[in-house]
Amino acid sequence: MTTMFFGLFAFLLASSLPIFVVLALSVTAMIWLGGLMPLAIVVERMFSGIDSFALMAIPFFILTGNLMSVGGLSQRLIRFADLLVGRVTGGLGITTVTSAMFFGAISGSSPATVVAIGGILNPALRNAGYRPDFSIGLIVASGSLGIIIPPSIVMIVYAAATGVSVGALFMAGVGAGLAYGLVFMAYAVYHANKYNVPRGVPPTGREVWEGFKDASWGLGVPVLILGGIYGGVFTPVEAAAVSVIYSLFVSAVIYREKSLGELWSTIGNSAATTAQVMIILSAAAVLAWYLTSTGIAVSIANAILSLSSDPVQLFMLINVAVLIAGMFLDAASIMVILGPLLYKVGIQVGMDPVHLGVVLTVNGAIGMFTPPFGLNLFVASSLQGVSYEQAVKGALPFIGLAIIGLMIVTYIPAISMWLPRMLYAGL
Repeated sequence: MTTMFFGLFAFLLASSLPIFVVLALSVTAMIWLGGLMPLAIVVERMFSGIDSFALMAIPFFILTGNLMSVGGLSQRLIRFADLLVGRVTGGLGITTVTSAMFFGAISGSSPATVVAIGGILNPALRNAGYRPDFSIGLIVASGSLGIIIPPSIVMIVYAAATGVSVGALFMAGVGAGLAYGLVFMAYAVYHANKYNVPRGVPPTGREVWEGFKDASWGLGVPVLILGGIYGGVFTPVEAAAVSVIYSLFVSAVIYREKSLGELWSTIGNSAATTAQVMIILSAAAVLAWYLTSTGIAVSIANAILSLSSDPVQLFMLINVAVLIAGMFLDAASIMVILGPLLYKVGIQVGMDPVHLGVVLTVNGAIGMFTPPFGLNLFVASSLQGVSYEQAVKGALPFIGLAIIGLMIVTYIPAISMWLPRMLYAGL
């Protein structure tokens, strides 16, 4: 039955069906063929899979990111980032990565980050002398920072699936995101030197100050979220709800670049995005339940442990497996399906569950721009003058760079763990 299940799963995946259909239909077919359980259990498990308090933060963070994006924040963040680093060699490339970090700290979403920075920075990079492949590759790769830099929707899913502290994961994402992003920044400097890309004009102190003031309302979102959580003012879910109120106030009252009608349509779009995320999570929860209830998950865990019980080697095996999974599944689905399984394996060999969660998140981030189904690639192909093929071609060298960043985060745990260990006793 195990061979039949994975064969059916691979067939459905190759049929270009929506991922939630593949996940739910493969389980439904196996239950029907087995005849030992009612089919209604699939629906029941889909509902129970998203019946989690921690997951309530997801729609709020999606709405916050969309409101701040359409409300004029993207342009302000990009301008401020350019004022900070645009003067150095490879400055606009560094600006791209920095802008992705800023926006990722607001949206928690990788595709949203690509949309927010891509429309502005893709033509700007080309006009500044960067090669077209490099420009789009840097954007899709930098966009993946959206799920590493806190708040991260994927980390929330991992926390809901394993019971690990959301706050500790968020803090661990700070160091991991910086290390991961620095790899792309270094490559941007190398590319600019190789192709003699001119530097930007150094700004005056007054311009930097004005840029900071203009972007400060948007920069207040991560301060509000993280400061509120670690100050004990509210929980991550409450922080997400407060961020919606704050972003709506900034968009409607402070920036006032969109009408109330346009902001209302943003709420509708956010609801649609939330529905897409939640139905994938619910279908992935069905698959995770099936793997557990049939003993397949235990068999896989035992097979992994039989290969090695050394954490160093196990981390390598986990990275390879999740990177392959990321070619076909989105990061949130990977967390629901593989998160609990790998959590149990990691605990048995002494892995820190927070560090493991960060490593899985970085793997998922790489999968966001890995062909053939990397979501960032499809989002980038909607940008003006960019095709899917161009996005793939541009992303290929950045996949190798991202894997270097993954190895750094994996095997130097102090990078991600120093901050949560300062704030959380016992980690």
